[in-house]
Amino acid sequence: MEIYFSSLVIIIGLYGLCNSKNLIKSVVCLNISQAGIILLFLGIVHSKGDSIPIVGTIGASFVDPLPQALMITAIVIGASVTSLALMISIKLFHEYGTLEWADLFRKGKI
Repeated sequence: MEIYFSSLVIIIGLYGLCNSKNLIKSVVCLNISQAGIILLFLGIVHSKGDSIPIVGTIGASFVDPLPQALMITAIVIGASVTSLALMISIKLFHEYGTLEWADLFRKGKI
């Protein structure tokens, strides 16, 4: 079920990314797609019945912490990319007065 939900989130983000006419909306849709990809990855590596790796539990099946660490890294990188994209968007707005893709392409600025 998690895989279907995360796939739906990815599709919604990609649909919004393809159909957005505004730079800020494109950044938001990119973040939605990233969240869906992280959910998909964690849904794939999740296995029922495994417990968290805590010292003192003997004989239990543990969850692999490596995918979780990789997804935390992906979240941090995504936040950095988002802040950079928003900063560039603000700079473009102050410079050219618009955030519409069509206007920026028409002016030859991008």
